[in-house]
Amino acid sequence: MTDHMQNKRVAITGAASGFGKLLTGMVLERGGKVLAMDIDAQGLDNLDGPAERLLRQPTDVTDLSAVRTAIHTAADAWGGVDVMVNNAGVMPLAFYADHEQAYAAWERCIDINIKGVLNGIVAVYDQMLSQGRGHVVNLSSIYGNFPVVGAAVYGASKAAVDFLSESLRMEGQGKIKVTTIKPTGVPATNLGQGVINPEAVVGILGHKAPAYMQLMQAHQAGELPAEHTDPHHIEYYALEPQYLAEQILHAIDQPWGVAISEVTVRASGDAYIL
Repeated sequence: MTDHMQNKRVAITGAASGFGKLLTGMVLERGGKVLAMDIDAQGLDNLDGPAERLLRQPTDVTDLSAVRTAIHTAADAWGGVDVMVNNAGVMPLAFYADHEQAYAAWERCIDINIKGVLNGIVAVYDQMLSQGRGHVVNLSSIYGNFPVVGAAVYGASKAAVDFLSESLRMEGQGKIKVTTIKPTGVPATNLGQGVINPEAVVGILGHKAPAYMQLMQAHQAGELPAEHTDPHHIEYYALEPQYLAEQILHAIDQPWGVAISEVTVRASGDAYIL
C-alpha cells in the first residue's frame, strides 16, 4: 500500500457521477483535496466531503475559460493543483447509417471527449510547470485501441485522447507525468445512457456478441449464475465501477518520480475483443 495522497490537490472533471464521483470520495477518504468539476451543478451539491478539502465548481469542460476559472479557484484556495483528472466524457455509439439521429451527439462527443481533455491540459499546464511538477490523468477507452463498427466517432475521440496523452508525456518529461486510463465496458456507469443505437455495441464484442447479450439479459432478469457477478470468480463478466476507480487512485497515489503510464482493467470473463 502506497501513501502519497495526504493533502494532494486533485481536480476531477465529471465528478458528479460515475468514475469521477467514486474517485472524489476515495481521494477525500485518503486525505487528499478535490476540486470537483461538472456541468451538473445539482450533482456537485450532492457530493459529501469536508468543506476545507472539497471545492465544487460547476464547469462546462468544452469552455476553456470555464475550466481555467475552476483551476484558478483551487489555486486561490490551496495554492495550485497537483493532479488533473480529465474524466468527463460521453459515448454516443452509432453506425454511420444512424447519422440523422446521431450527428448532434457526435458533435458533442468531439467537444467533450477531445476538446474537454485538451482544455483540462491547457488549464493546468503553465501552473504545473511553474510549481515544478504535476500529474495529468486522462480517461480514454479500449475503443481507442482499434477502429470497429458502431464506434467511429467515439473511438476516434478516445484515440485522440491517447495521442494528446502521449504527446504531453514527451513534452512534459521531468515536470508533468501522464497516465492514460482505458476502461473496458462498465455497465453500471452513466456512460451507456449516451448510446444512440444499442446494436452498435457489436463492434466491441464481435463474434462474442450473441453470448454476451444473453448474459446481459439474464443479469437484468435476475437469472444470471452467481459466478458471472462475483468478482472473486474467474467468470466475472462485467466490471463494477469501483474497481476501475481504485486503479485510477493507485496511479495517483505514487511517489512523484514514479509514473504509471497506462492502465486497462478488465473483468476476467468479459467478452470484449479490443
